[in-house]
Amino acid sequence: MAQEQTAKPDAFKAVLAAAQSELGRPELAHQSLGRQLTPDETRFAEALMEVYAQGVSGPEAVAAGLAEKAVPAPSSGRTDWTADSVAAELETLNAGLDAAYDENGFGA
Repeated sequence: MAQEQTAKPDAFKAVLAAAQSELGRPELAHQSLGRQLTPDETRFAEALMEVYAQGVSGPEAVAAGLAEKAVPAPSSGRTDWTADSVAAELETLNAGLDAAYDENGFGA
């Protein structure tokens, strides 16, 4: 019989939610984003959080975790992750978010 997996709480999201409710400022939830993440970027971010939640560390191990999950890279759609491709994807994603922040400010 398959065991049901329960989702682990995301501490970072919990802190943001607490700050948001305490201060009554919903814009704090996305304060560092100049735009919303695309669905592919969201899947990538969630997969990274899952990999890290399993105690994985180091570029090669993170790449292996993403490859095992067959997570498509937001920029290319590839699922054959390497340490270099993880770094390149993060650099591309961050550059795009930085450009959006420069253009739109915070709170997208």
